[in-house]
Amino acid sequence: MSLPPGFLDELRTRSSLSQVVGRKVIWDPRKSNQGKGDMWAPCPFHQEKSASFHVDDRKGFYYCFGCHAKGDAISFVRETENVGFMEAVEILAREAGMPVPKQDPRAQEKADKRTELADVTELAVRWFRLQLKTGAAEEARAYLERRGLNEAALERWEIGFAPDTWQGLWDALKGKNISDELILGAGLAKPSTKGGKPYDTFRGRIMFPIRDARGRAIAFGGRAMDPNDNAKYLNSPETELFDKGRSLYNVKEARTAAGKGQTLLVAEGYMDVIALQQAGFEAAVAPLGTAITENQLQMLWRIDPEPIITLDGDTAGQRAALRLIDLALPLLEAGKSLRFAMMPEGQDPDDLLKSAGKGAFQKLIEAALPMVQLLWQRETEGRVFDSPERKAALDKALREKIMLIKDPSIRSHYGQEIKDLRWQLFRPKKSGSTPVARGKGKWDKTPPYKASPAAKTSVLAAAGDLRATEHLREAVILAAFASCPQIIEEFESGLEGMTCHDPDHRILRDLMLRHGAQDAAVLREKIYSALGPDALENLMSQRHVAITPCIRNPGDTEMARLTVAEELAKSEAARGLDAEIEEAVEDLSGVADEGVTWRLSEAARAADLATRSGQEDKAEYHVGDNGARISKDERSAWDTLLGTIKFSKAKGDTTDS
Repeated sequence: MSLPPGFLDELRTRSSLSQVVGRKVIWDPRKSNQGKGDMWAPCPFHQEKSASFHVDDRKGFYYCFGCHAKGDAISFVRETENVGFMEAVEILAREAGMPVPKQDPRAQEKADKRTELADVTELAVRWFRLQLKTGAAEEARAYLERRGLNEAALERWEIGFAPDTWQGLWDALKGKNISDELILGAGLAKPSTKGGKPYDTFRGRIMFPIRDARGRAIAFGGRAMDPNDNAKYLNSPETELFDKGRSLYNVKEARTAAGKGQTLLVAEGYMDVIALQQAGFEAAVAPLGTAITENQLQMLWRIDPEPIITLDGDTAGQRAALRLIDLALPLLEAGKSLRFAMMPEGQDPDDLLKSAGKGAFQKLIEAALPMVQLLWQRETEGRVFDSPERKAALDKALREKIMLIKDPSIRSHYGQEIKDLRWQLFRPKKSGSTPVARGKGKWDKTPPYKASPAAKTSVLAAAGDLRATEHLREAVILAAFASCPQIIEEFESGLEGMTCHDPDHRILRDLMLRHGAQDAAVLREKIYSALGPDALENLMSQRHVAITPCIRNPGDTEMARLTVAEELAKSEAARGLDAEIEEAVEDLSGVADEGVTWRLSEAARAADLATRSGQEDKAEYHVGDNGARISKDERSAWDTLLGTIKFSKAKGDTTDS
């Protein structure tokens, strides 16, 4: 009994021979080229010191130039593990995540039928080739000539023509005594629904033969000559021989070219592949009218660990690229990925080669985007992230996509890359001082009058002290993050909002945002590279920092978390008070109404609540004229406002206060 047809081919496709062999040998780094799947090692089957054992990972075969041992992944497992054929198959299938189907007693019979179907399809290839030379194909030949295909290209790609008749191919094959079952089974004809003779699948079309990795003709793609035809391109139906989700156009020749060092290119259609091959890009393939499937992706990776997807620059092409990302993310492995070269809008590879030439196309290939860049582009392009909710939605979407990646190392690198891109998008922007109103439509960055003595003694004049307090507070926050970098991510938005007037603080903040919750030693190395060996030590040794409990106890994550939360809350409240005072000063150019004074008192109250401790002296409160308790900060804010109002009165302002 045998396994079902196609199972062993798929198993060999999914199994990386270099990984299988790599468990038993040590690769020679001087001779091996992992990127090309060209690996060399001392032979595991006989004693030797030189690396004469060769593995061609793309073709899936090994050969020893010393003892002449050769075979594929199955034979290697059989020889090295001393197991039988089925045990070797089960070992490889388990590693590839493929269930082993039950053995089929009719497997040989099915294999024989597949061979017969391939033979019938080969006859059809020859018949279509002959039809292209007839008078009925004059328009088809003219079209192919306009597309730049000369006689040599037609011969190379075996392009033919299906005349617009109902039983042309059917009658030709019946004349060679081919059974109805084989013609229908090869997808070359369809049974009549009216009880008549079966009719040809392809009529009035230019024909492109599709061959498998072994070079067998398994199906056809046909381009309609009638511009009104509903199906511009039509593929053979699925048969025992042809599964379009497991097939690629030009796969055999592309594999050979990739084995010689060319980068594998994935285009959308037959004409793109042909144009690429004619321009010298011989390692080119195309899926067959559908989005790339998981099986096709595994086939691509067997040929090249990082193929380049060259999709059309239209909406459909871009959608196909984005769908492919979702398919590929869970399948990524170390060294296996995709890159994307998007054609200019409205063009495909064939158009670009004709309009701009090989050099322009080569530059586009060299600038192909890694998949993580396209993932970021998909989630951010054309969107505005001007609110915390929108930023959070972006974070959630990206996190969900990254979690699809099964390989923990790749998942970690994707996370870091996304963090870097996010930092570039949301990095804090430098800003000048707050503008002050000077009349309708006029703005300046300087106050309109000199400060009065009352204003000089108010909280507004203490701005320098407020900045110094903020500087001290920032030092504590940064030191806490440096000692416990694992908490950075949960306070990321607060860290982004820090003002950081000190350039060193700004650099530390940016490094922490970029490199995130990494090991403390890694973060220290980044800081060392950016600011030198003494920067972190100087930060930690500042007196107000050194006495902070979480710095004295560097391993206490919870204490660091509480410290950062408290200091960020104080900082935010202080900034809120400062903003309200500046806005109040602007409003004083007009009527100083109760709304201004109420806003100031509320902002001062918030700052007071954020900074007040449990041991605060109750005498710190002042009782106002209406019996309300007012904190010292609120009182200072009132002093500021009243001093400014008095100053404006002294200048002759007659507005009511």
